[in-house]
Amino acid sequence: MSSTSEPKLISGNANMPLATAIARRMSMHRGVNVGLVDARVERFNDGEIFVEVFENVRGEDMFIIQPTSNPANDNLMELLIMADALRRSSAARITAVIPYFGYARQDRRSKARTPISAKLVANMLVEAGIERVLTMDLHAAQIQGFFDIPVDNLYASPVFALDIMKQFKGSLDDVMIVSPDVGGVARARELAKRIAAPLAIVDKRREKAGEVAEMTIIGDVTGKKCIIIDDMCDTAGTLCKAAEVLIENGAAEVHAYTTHGVMSGPAVERVTNSVLKSMVITDTIEPTEAVKATPNIRIIPTAPVFAQAILNIWNGTSVSSLFDTPTLEPVYEGQFGN
Repeated sequence: MSSTSEPKLISGNANMPLATAIARRMSMHRGVNVGLVDARVERFNDGEIFVEVFENVRGEDMFIIQPTSNPANDNLMELLIMADALRRSSAARITAVIPYFGYARQDRRSKARTPISAKLVANMLVEAGIERVLTMDLHAAQIQGFFDIPVDNLYASPVFALDIMKQFKGSLDDVMIVSPDVGGVARARELAKRIAAPLAIVDKRREKAGEVAEMTIIGDVTGKKCIIIDDMCDTAGTLCKAAEVLIENGAAEVHAYTTHGVMSGPAVERVTNSVLKSMVITDTIEPTEAVKATPNIRIIPTAPVFAQAILNIWNGTSVSSLFDTPTLEPVYEGQFGN
């Protein structure tokens, strides 16, 4: 356990509402005020990022809350510069809380002469002085191996399972979990096991990035309430097309649960005009006003699970215990409707 009295939180500009919510939840757990460290993260006229920390952090256990979402490069540089400022101010330990880990889709060489950018980002974080990473639903689990420091990867599926059991109470026998591609089967299967639901798979043939040529459903979805599970939604093209194909194959209704709502370009318009009855995202990426105003999009908070994970890291207790329903339920008590 840390020798300091309380863990210290600091946030960049990427998702200040989430950082504030995490601080508020930790204050509730601790029974004392856990606020964000007073600092300024600004830009010079030429775009250079400048960080100044106004509080003493010597010997403190610091947690930087900063998803590397759009604009990914600016938010990543903010994180690196904040880490450098804390390291040079003699912080005892620096943990990067990265709810959404940008560049995670570049986790391997898909063609000749292409980078593995996720590994490069991992190297930069370690060089900046970060000693531990806490994130959620990495696009590729093997990215944890890119780091030579501890990486705690939280999962949204236990939280989704709690929400699904509340939202579909009384009709869980009709629910079917759907993986939008073969690569996401492990994630979908884990959630299906949690709620004792069957599993279907959308087999898609992609001609090039961002385009889907053909989709086939593996499994009988006739009369089922299908729930598509994915780790991120970018332009929503694949998601909306998969929902259409499920309806064409006899699904009664289609819902989607996605951890990271990237929601680029035409995503909001596509979801609004799609056959999706509802789409659930988390607040790992700060939702835009357009996303919040979309009637069939609902946002689940991640502050409860991140706050508890930060406290567990600070206390030196298990983070993986948060994957168990009996541990997670009290953390999310009152967050979901009856």
